[in-house]
Amino acid sequence: MRLYADVHRTRRNREGCRITYSTDGVSFRHVDGFAEIPAGPGDQLFVDTIPIQHTDDVIYLLRRGVEVYYLRRLTLTEKIREEFKLPKTARGDVRALMRIDDRWFRRVTEDFLVLRRMILAYRSLLKTHQQLLNKYRALSGAERNILRPAINSLEEQMDEMARQIAVEAGVRYPAYNRLVDELGIGGRIDAMEALAELIVYLESSKGWRKTRNLVGLFKPIRGRKKIYDGRLRKALQRLTASANNIPSLQLTARMEKEMLLRVWRIYRMEALGRLAMPAQG
Repeated sequence: MRLYADVHRTRRNREGCRITYSTDGVSFRHVDGFAEIPAGPGDQLFVDTIPIQHTDDVIYLLRRGVEVYYLRRLTLTEKIREEFKLPKTARGDVRALMRIDDRWFRRVTEDFLVLRRMILAYRSLLKTHQQLLNKYRALSGAERNILRPAINSLEEQMDEMARQIAVEAGVRYPAYNRLVDELGIGGRIDAMEALAELIVYLESSKGWRKTRNLVGLFKPIRGRKKIYDGRLRKALQRLTASANNIPSLQLTARMEKEMLLRVWRIYRMEALGRLAMPAQG
């Protein structure tokens, strides 16, 4: 059985989420969490997005034998809705999802969801850190002294979170530890965290061209907006700069491309090697 679900914020406080789902685009039901969706072993759930606070519920579905897929590009929902003149409602979005080709959905695993939650937390710390640094640079000496302890504390939290991400990635992704060794970034916690981000979002089934396009390493078509994962591109830049021992300002697209190619090749070889291994029994 296939189910399609749209996740939208509640009107009450805009913090909670409400899920509208359907199997046929005619009858709809509403739940507050993924665990409430009546899906079982072998069923497939296609969803527009997976909010971070719903991670445990989705893992529960996976352990129950449900295949879960999320939309790679949210703008597709709006495009399909406009094309088929569907209403801008939860039901309209569900019907739009049902018209999107399967190739635009990514199947999630527990490993992916666990690391994704940690990475999103790290990105939040990173964003706050950058904001504080910008304010710090704009202040005078006395005012800087007041803000400096907060920045130091945040940097300690970032380092601790990055260490946890590196450990978790090493346990869940066999290629990760091999890459850390071959890239020579052992002990460089910022580079190890950036590598983990790339590993989590790469897919062994995707070819080099699609992997390169994912981070924006391609020439844009004239007149069209260049669409790619900007946060993943920043992770690649952090990894490339750290691995080459150079400031980020000295980075070139060629250096980033070479780094991504090394990561992709090793990751793909590791994945194909594991797929080729005979089953133990």
